[in-house]
Amino acid sequence: MADQTPPESNVAEEYDIITDEDIAEIRDALEGGRLDEAASKILVSLEALENARLDIAVTGESGSGKSSFVNAIRGLQDDDEGAAATGVVETTLEPTPYPHPTHPNVTLWDLPGIGTPEFQSHAYLERVGFSRYDFFILIASERFRANHAQLAREIQDMGKRFYFVRSKVDADLNAARRRRPASYSEQWVLAQIRDDCRQRLLAEGVASPTVFLLSSWELGSYDFVTLEETLEKELPGHKRHAFLLALPNFSLGVLQRKKEALQRQIWKLATISCGVAAVPIPGLSVACDVTILVKTLSEYRRTFGLDEESLCKLAEKVGKPVEDIKEAIQSPLAREISRDLVLKLLTKAGGGALMFIEYLASTVPVFGSMAAGGISFGTTYYMLRSFLDEVARDAHSVLIKAFETDV
Repeated sequence: MADQTPPESNVAEEYDIITDEDIAEIRDALEGGRLDEAASKILVSLEALENARLDIAVTGESGSGKSSFVNAIRGLQDDDEGAAATGVVETTLEPTPYPHPTHPNVTLWDLPGIGTPEFQSHAYLERVGFSRYDFFILIASERFRANHAQLAREIQDMGKRFYFVRSKVDADLNAARRRRPASYSEQWVLAQIRDDCRQRLLAEGVASPTVFLLSSWELGSYDFVTLEETLEKELPGHKRHAFLLALPNFSLGVLQRKKEALQRQIWKLATISCGVAAVPIPGLSVACDVTILVKTLSEYRRTFGLDEESLCKLAEKVGKPVEDIKEAIQSPLAREISRDLVLKLLTKAGGGALMFIEYLASTVPVFGSMAAGGISFGTTYYMLRSFLDEVARDAHSVLIKAFETDV
């Protein structure tokens, strides 16, 4: 890990990610003096966040691109192992779960096509197990019809959210470009598609419909970012966190939002370390710190797509040797995470960690009277914050290297 000790004058600025709310929570957790209890409560909170389930139902007419959408969200191509089966005829006959490959608590469900003889609209939701899903994605590749509107109304009446997705817009744009090369305007074509979808849904009795235009082959283009931001606003906090971390790393914006979400959890991990340090058992604190760091750093690497499997898939997708992609990675921990390496880096983190502890003690005075706990908190926090900065930067460099353009 590169040395990122901040200049002394910028310590407060460097750690301004610790919000006032975080400071208040740290005070509440620690000033009672029962560090073991505080650490235990925070551990329960973190485990609940880590294990939060998110079940997303994807439905629409046969051939609308449901299965390709399921694969794209999971970062897979249609011919990858474990991908949802795709085809021009209905290939999904039963609700089929597809867990996310690196975040298995997130599951996308490929539902049978609506309007097929086997699944009439009036009994559809009951047959597919309506209650298990957190929200529904309703997909159409040409136009929304009466069965989309009827399904949306039933979902709304039963108290859940749905989102209209118009798929395959890249194909529409290509066709429009060929038909009218001289007067072609991408924004005009997209506006026409969006307005047509809205008018058809209004005619079917759907009030104020919002339609997101997407391509499963170009997930970062068109309205996917808007859909993602809408889901982040409307999902409960723990499910929002799960959804964000499971997103494919296709843009700098996604990488930045993942980094911010993970930053908000660092103080909790550091507090667990702090609580263990207060227990007078020789070696226990170091063992706990190393365990926390190895587990969390491994999760960071998977979340940002820097593990071996993710890098190989990216290399295959862009048609480049994986070793060329890896050249963009600078952090040693992004290449290898082992207890020995983490322990070695832990012993070298002292300077930056001590400066952070001094800053923290001035903000949360209780740290000044708990030397062992404060040092453990500061060291763990500093290590995780430093590596998170590095891995996010490496992930951005990898995308640029892979696609030969900024993202």
